[in-house]
Amino acid sequence: MVKKYFLLLIGMFIFGRTNSQDVFQHISNSNIYEFLDELANQHIFTLNTAIKPYSRHLIADKLNEAETKKDKLSKNQQKQLDFFLRDYNKELKTENRTNYLFWGSEGYKKRVDLFYFKDSLFTLSINPVFGYEYWKNENGNAYHRWEGAEAIAYIGPHVGIYASLRDNHEDHVLELPSFLTQRPAAVYKGPAIVGGDYSEARGGIVYSWKWGHLGLIKDHFTWGNNYNGANIFSGKTPSFAHIKLNMKPVSWLDFNYVHGFLVSDVLDTGRHYAAGGAERQVLVPKFLAANMFTITPLKKLNFSFGNSIVYSDEFQLAYLIPVYFFKSVDHTTTNTGGNFLGQNAQFYFDISSRQIKYVHLYISFFVDEVSIKNLSDEKNQSNFFSGKIGIAINPPFVPNTTFIAEYTRTNPIVYRHFVNTTTFESNGFNMGHYLRDNAEEIFLGIRCRPIPRLYVNASMTMAKVGESYIYTGQNGTGKGLPFLADTKWKNNVMSFKARFEVINDGFVFAGVDYGKITGDSAYVAAYTPALFRGKTTTVNVGVNFGF
Repeated sequence: MVKKYFLLLIGMFIFGRTNSQDVFQHISNSNIYEFLDELANQHIFTLNTAIKPYSRHLIADKLNEAETKKDKLSKNQQKQLDFFLRDYNKELKTENRTNYLFWGSEGYKKRVDLFYFKDSLFTLSINPVFGYEYWKNENGNAYHRWEGAEAIAYIGPHVGIYASLRDNHEDHVLELPSFLTQRPAAVYKGPAIVGGDYSEARGGIVYSWKWGHLGLIKDHFTWGNNYNGANIFSGKTPSFAHIKLNMKPVSWLDFNYVHGFLVSDVLDTGRHYAAGGAERQVLVPKFLAANMFTITPLKKLNFSFGNSIVYSDEFQLAYLIPVYFFKSVDHTTTNTGGNFLGQNAQFYFDISSRQIKYVHLYISFFVDEVSIKNLSDEKNQSNFFSGKIGIAINPPFVPNTTFIAEYTRTNPIVYRHFVNTTTFESNGFNMGHYLRDNAEEIFLGIRCRPIPRLYVNASMTMAKVGESYIYTGQNGTGKGLPFLADTKWKNNVMSFKARFEVINDGFVFAGVDYGKITGDSAYVAAYTPALFRGKTTTVNVGVNFGF
């Protein structure tokens, strides 16, 4: 009898839920994310912006909610909403349809797809991915081109599958782990001296139910509210495989968890073995476990908190339990070996308030290590934390415009670790803020949409990075280090960019950056692609389709 009741409960969980398949909209599609942020600031709907990417169903639901309040939108916003719904209403429609090429059935406004099929069980859309971007300034010129394909499929009411594959070529190296840029990371095929090729495969399979989803994903994600780079998880590393869990059982609680399989880039020489005429090399296994609880104690006020751990050498089943405080687990499993046996843990919180209409206030705090005992002791403090505070305003008297001010400070040693297999990195790329440690940034920005589908951004960024201190975990290294005692790298840039979405996911864009990157020559060479060093006026143009 107990067994029958147990099977009944499992059946109700699996089959007794409303339709909810989830696949994820990549974080590089800034247009839809900016539009949702604008409407959330305007109190059209509520939205947890600390965790990205959003699922396509979440986006569709928010757009559908905005559709019911269309009278509160400007004419510009109404047209922009109609444009996005050409794509995302595919997640809202349930009618049976036959397959067709390029265009939807009569009377159904649908975006252009290379191939689209929908019936009562199965939905499939396939599109190409391609793009070209070109830069020119006083130091020379460079280009980046990419091509590939992407597909989205839904099977039944609960299963979503998506995939994206693209090959990239650059005639100059623009992405290395040491570079302080916000360009997506690249793992070049072989030594990249002048230019290089690399590929990026993303996607996943997701099982969803009414109040959550569980997926096996290889994709990028960001945690922490921001308008110019998150300081918890920035999403800047190459995509890595991870188990993704989301649960939202009630309106005031949203829980997210990932368990990731990172790339250590550290050779495990003890596991090498002969292979043909050479030696087979093996990397040390490296993993990430991270969670984030978002609580809404008051309407439009979100308080998020969580913790993470980077661990190596062998898979630990305990880190699959999503609600743990992971440092406590580490104390149990490595309590006899000191720091060099233990793992690398972090905790963080994020507060986001949209209680004042048209205003978004936020703060994001990442703690790598902190000593309460030595908090105010300048010589012995180990306050390894990164803080971000910002405000975004969408004033009603300047429609379709967002004004942004953001400050980020990251103390020395944050995101670093003396054990090279437990660093806060994957493929050598930092998972936190793009400026890394001992750095600060002031960002001022204006973004507007003068007509639907035309996005115009202007910004000023003032960034400083100090000395990269030695950190070995011994002899007191890392303690009492001054913040920005000596600026080694400085970047002041004014940027103007415009992009026009000709068709859904199809863009033309152009921009100009007035930049000045100065500092110690060794740091400038390590932190900056050669094209952008010194005082430059950089013009770039391009076209892209797909994300």
